[in-house]
Amino acid sequence: MAEVPDADTPEERTPRDLVPADDELTPASAFEPVPSLEVDSTLSIDIDLPPVPPREVPEDEAAVAIDDVPVDPGFVPSPTEPSTMSVAIVASRLTTTPPEAPAGLAAISAGDAPPLPPSEPFAGSRRDRLRGESSTQPEPAAMLTADRLLEVNRKTRPGPEGPWQRFVYNITFRTVNLGDSAKVRARKELDHRIQKHFEGGARFVPVLTRKGGVGKTTVTALLGMALASAREDRIIAIDANPDRGTLSERVPRQTRSTVRDVVHKAASIGGFTDFSALVSRDETRLDILASDTDPMLSEAFDENDYNVVADLSARFYSIVLTDCGTGIVHSVMRATLQRADSLVIVSGGSVDEARLASETLTWLEANGYGELVRNAVVALNTATHATNLVKLEEIEAHFRSRVREIVRVPYDPQLAAGSVVSWKDLKPLTRLSARTLAALVVEGLPAERD
Repeated sequence: MAEVPDADTPEERTPRDLVPADDELTPASAFEPVPSLEVDSTLSIDIDLPPVPPREVPEDEAAVAIDDVPVDPGFVPSPTEPSTMSVAIVASRLTTTPPEAPAGLAAISAGDAPPLPPSEPFAGSRRDRLRGESSTQPEPAAMLTADRLLEVNRKTRPGPEGPWQRFVYNITFRTVNLGDSAKVRARKELDHRIQKHFEGGARFVPVLTRKGGVGKTTVTALLGMALASAREDRIIAIDANPDRGTLSERVPRQTRSTVRDVVHKAASIGGFTDFSALVSRDETRLDILASDTDPMLSEAFDENDYNVVADLSARFYSIVLTDCGTGIVHSVMRATLQRADSLVIVSGGSVDEARLASETLTWLEANGYGELVRNAVVALNTATHATNLVKLEEIEAHFRSRVREIVRVPYDPQLAAGSVVSWKDLKPLTRLSARTLAALVVEGLPAERD
């Protein structure tokens, strides 16, 4: 009877080798070699490729490119000879050579190059400074303007002018600034034209015509007041009438001195204080030098006297206006025209007044003052008689073919009275015409003079 193993007794296993015996391995099939492939020893393959487009060199690379220049270093026969040699550098193909210079002169050593001419200093301005351009010249005091030095912000920016603009500015507690009105901007633009800066001495502007009674003295006073009210420098109007002039009666008379007193005291006038005691000044700061008023004088104001007065005036004033009186053939006229930088020709609104004003231009051209005629401004006084009967447009068209500009001076009761003229009491249209005349005259004056 067979023995049954006990469940609690572990089964005894016969140990086996981990590696199978040789007789247990299945013999592998024998290796069969692959038959060899006979290939020809030379093989050629043709491949058609598209042609390569030539490479275009950009302009920026070609500008700095260096041409391939063959260099022969030579042969050094012995160690004692120098081992360096000079190599000529050929300019780039983009470097342009003057036509008259041969190609061999392109390679120039640094020692043979001519020195560059020294740069000339330029007169720097505020615009040049903002562009980053420097100047070797010192800045004048006129460059220190408020626009340049003051920082524009909410506190420093001035309030707008104009009723509506000012109302909005105040009701928004000064936070909304609409800018000036169109009328105010036009006034400021006209002020800017009148305030043209001059350098190099005084500018002389004669006011003349061949006929009396057309308002020449009145136009001189209006022009001077318009200049003095807008400019910061000094303006003077000289009554150079050889006879009795009335220019000093257009302003409050502050002195009894005349041009004759200036001639007599010329040697003792050392400064502006001495000269200002001989002139009268109105509310616009216009100075007026009166003409001779003594009827007992045996000799009239002549060319030499005018030169003395003009030389003294040029020392203290920027613009000198000259009321030339009636006529153009007296001796003072020659000295006046020799100093003139521009002219103001006064014409009335009648036929004979316009014809005489045109004949004045003809006389000036015939006597060698054609350049002054082309730069002249005609003041057409429409306050004279018979103005309403004449075609003023035809008169303006005639003068426009001969002079630079024409300005109409309207009728004003204060001017018609022939008395003292108050600038602030003039009609707005009269002040505008005077300021327009002043701007046109200033634009025709040279800004610099040697």
